Amino acid sequence: MSTVASRHLHLPLTPDIRGTPSPQPTHLSVPGSAQNGHHHDLPRVLEPTPFYRAKPFPGKEAQMEHVMDELDSRGFIPDNLIEHETKWFYNSLGIDDQYFAAESVENIANHILSIYGAKVAAFSRKDHKLELRLDREDEDRAVYIDTSVPGVSNLSGPQYEERIDAKYLNGSGKNRAYRVETFRSVTKAVDNVTEDEPQQFRCYFVYKCKYPDVEVAPGEVNMQKISDKLFYEKASENTKNIYKSVIELAVRQVSGPVIEMFEIEGTRERRLIIGYRQRSASNYFSAISDLYHYYGLTSTRKYVEQFRNGVTVMCIYLSPSPKSSKYPPIEHSIHQVIKEASLLYCLPKNLYQPLFAEGELSLQESIYAHCVTIFVTHFLNRLGPEYGSLLSIVDRENSAHQEVLSKIKRRLRQETFTREYIFDIISFQLELVRQFYLSFASTHYIQSEGEDREFLPTLSYQRLKSSSVLTDEELTKLVRRNAANDHHIIVMDAFHLFNKHVLRTNFYTPSKVALSFRLDPKFLPPLEYPQPLYGMFLAVGQEFRGFHLRFRDIARGGIRLVKSRSAEAYNLNSRTLFDENYNLANTQQRKNKDIPEGGSKGVILLDYEHQDKATVAFQKYIDAILDLLLPIESPIPIVDLYKKEEIIFMGPDENTAGLVDWATLHARERGAPWWKSFFTGKSPELGGIPHDEYGMTSLSVREYVMGIYRKLGIDGHTVRKLQTGGPDGDLGSNEILLSNETYVAVVDGSGVLADPNGLDRDELIRLAKSRKMISNFDVAKLSKDGYRVLVDEKDVVLPSGEVVENGTTFRNLFHLRHGKEQFTLFVPCGGRPEAININNVSNLIVDGKSTIPYIVEGANLFLTQEAKLKLEHCGAIVFKDASANKGGVTSSSLEVLASLAFDDEGFYENMCVSEGKLPGFYKAYVKEVQQIIKNNAYLEFEALWREHKKSGKPSSILSDELSNAITDLTEELQNSQLWDDTVFRNAVLKEALPKLLQDAIGLGTIIRRVPVAYMKAIFGSYLAGRFVYEKGPNPGQFAFFEFMIKKRQLVDQ
Repeated sequence: MSTVASRHLHLPLTPDIRGTPSPQPTHLSVPGSAQNGHHHDLPRVLEPTPFYRAKPFPGKEAQMEHVMDELDSRGFIPDNLIEHETKWFYNSLGIDDQYFAAESVENIANHILSIYGAKVAAFSRKDHKLELRLDREDEDRAVYIDTSVPGVSNLSGPQYEERIDAKYLNGSGKNRAYRVETFRSVTKAVDNVTEDEPQQFRCYFVYKCKYPDVEVAPGEVNMQKISDKLFYEKASENTKNIYKSVIELAVRQVSGPVIEMFEIEGTRERRLIIGYRQRSASNYFSAISDLYHYYGLTSTRKYVEQFRNGVTVMCIYLSPSPKSSKYPPIEHSIHQVIKEASLLYCLPKNLYQPLFAEGELSLQESIYAHCVTIFVTHFLNRLGPEYGSLLSIVDRENSAHQEVLSKIKRRLRQETFTREYIFDIISFQLELVRQFYLSFASTHYIQSEGEDREFLPTLSYQRLKSSSVLTDEELTKLVRRNAANDHHIIVMDAFHLFNKHVLRTNFYTPSKVALSFRLDPKFLPPLEYPQPLYGMFLAVGQEFRGFHLRFRDIARGGIRLVKSRSAEAYNLNSRTLFDENYNLANTQQRKNKDIPEGGSKGVILLDYEHQDKATVAFQKYIDAILDLLLPIESPIPIVDLYKKEEIIFMGPDENTAGLVDWATLHARERGAPWWKSFFTGKSPELGGIPHDEYGMTSLSVREYVMGIYRKLGIDGHTVRKLQTGGPDGDLGSNEILLSNETYVAVVDGSGVLADPNGLDRDELIRLAKSRKMISNFDVAKLSKDGYRVLVDEKDVVLPSGEVVENGTTFRNLFHLRHGKEQFTLFVPCGGRPEAININNVSNLIVDGKSTIPYIVEGANLFLTQEAKLKLEHCGAIVFKDASANKGGVTSSSLEVLASLAFDDEGFYENMCVSEGKLPGFYKAYVKEVQQIIKNNAYLEFEALWREHKKSGKPSSILSDELSNAITDLTEELQNSQLWDDTVFRNAVLKEALPKLLQDAIGLGTIIRRVPVAYMKAIFGSYLAGRFVYEKGPNPGQFAFFEFMIKKRQLVDQ
């Protein structure tokens, strides 16, 4: 099913799946696993035959003669050794005939000479240690030959596997991909090397894939169509069948691995087959070697195959290493390798990978340390009690004091504990890391049945049982005994803090695509985070880290994906990630005053090296959080210290609008009973109401702009307007289409467009309708004073003669200019949070007056609260984001209400667009939603204007007071006995619920179908909102009593 429409048309009605286990995103052939419900007939024991049979090279003998002649002509190898060295190369390295058929005589001779030279050098050394580093890289192939000790990761060598990952495998995709074959020599590299270090040669051959010239549909599993021609020629029929079974599972997965293991009859060899989506696990090929080495295993052959349907399959021939006697036998350890291959998939290269490769930490310990390091970087209380003391004595209304406090706070957070310093401290305290990991594991790890019945306990479980798990008091003492200084204590105490506040984690489930932790947020210091959070999730993957925060049990908010244009931008984004998430969720909490859901937000930060992996990161983030929301079908259950069912409602935000359909369908595939309401902003084919198409957010912003004009008698055509967030965005494009002002400047991701004489409106509308950036503006339509400066431009001369040295800097700071452009109205519709703050707001103030009279904050958090207050003090009329841009959340909430109120059949019939046709109900419902948005914005604007005139308080403070008053009263009302008064309750709900929905379904049916907690929240938020908008945030003692008397009188009538 390739389109959203076809997905909708074929969606069967969902059965009652509430409480059933969620199918997992990874398939593992491990004892105790239910195989994810997949039953197949692959034999677990195979005959001792190779998976690949290279086509015999008929000219091999003749080529060998030519190679010997070439070696003889060069004169470096003694005549009596040429034949021996040549035959040894041809017959003892395990290289198949494909190599010899593809290589020239000269290249083969060069490889033999390199190996011979390395042998001579080895004999001249006292330890006879052989070191060979041979590599040749071309566009369509590469050859690497190295020496290695079986079962040992060579950390000081050339790191050929990491090189192959970086150069060939990580970027392999459907259109350009590389396959790998690697062999270990069957004999020792040098005959008289001591037995404790039996060096062998390892050969790697990389080939660019060549696929058949046929069309391949998504999900195609026809092996002849999707296979590289060379693989299809060499692989046995049994191999193709095995790979096909793995591929069939992999194409149905999120992006997690499919892992199968086969025994080889009459031997101790095990063959591991791992299938996964291309580009979903960078560096996995090299990381898997460290894993099986840790368990005393070595590989004789490895293959990496790329298939044109987007699946990678890795095949590894595993055997006990020469030093395997100190490890569990392969019959047991192979199962731990299988399970940890899934954990490794989540983070193939963690911060402490070298310590794992050296055996200093186990894989679990290293990945645990990696996750806690992320926690530590965000949550160390770096301000300290001294900052709190300073805060208590300064004048917080004084802008100069605020500016100093802001600078101190920023410096303390950035400079006291850098990421590098935290890493150094943790690396120095490995014994403490192991102890804290044991404490974590003792709480969250449960031995599965398979581990007891079918093979020996894992190394992790053995260590857990054989090592003493320290009490909290003992851990605290150990930290202080081992600490080198106070900073060590602070950092290692954060490990303790992390362990004590993890309520759920998927860390030990054998099937996952990223790690997730449900945290109790009570550890957050009130000094820094005065509004307490209700729930917190931390998700960690190879490509990202991310949080999800919410202020109420039932909460709603978008998922934002943050990209970084440079390493400097990434460092800044990583430092501010949690604070940005907290502030966005807090804004959402205040913004959601008119709807039943509280505020929440999710922020995903792409790792700097994975800026092109936005879709993969989003999918892993969503799936990891679903792991903690749904019952899981797993041999190792999740330990639940929270002991409550949770539902999270999400929506689109920056860089995620095109991904919500996938999230909706994936929640359905995972068995979530609330899949229809999981995400808003879906395509209409899935019952979504697109905010951008119907201008939902812009409608509320415009209501505030029009309210200013209405109160002050202003003609909008005379207003000179600045807008950040251009015609390519949701809010920016709709603001242009709905407005009537004279645009003087527009700033977007591509640069700055300005004209003091007014920008051509028709051209702006053209860009807005086609959703294109201002880089597409026809500059011929600018006046003689107009200009466009793009971010990549340097030394641009403006019509005024001003020289713009750097286009990016000019774009980033343009909103702080007060030149000849002279703006009357500023509507931020995009841009980074805190773009205007207490440190730069003075740029907008001249002679004690704001240079921009009216500011309506469409973009979330564009101005800090301190900056808003300063501008209001200097005469500006400012309406903040939590009031102005709440239209989108209202639309989302009403979209969810429809999905909860309709049964599946009614939902498809009334809310889902089919073949481009809008259901009549859908069209009418959208109009009603738009009217509700405008009415709510009108009511709040009038309340803010009235209360400002009455009290003189800044609107930015009144906005918060209104929001807090409504949310506090909502909590009280939904838990009051008023709900039990059926007549009154139904009368309120009849007012609160959309009329069309009641006409189509009936109030009684809605009450039955929608969860009670959700209905109570609707009841409470509607009553609270109408009361506070009418009476203000600080009404008299009997105001609510009088309000309720009027309400009851209306009900009685």
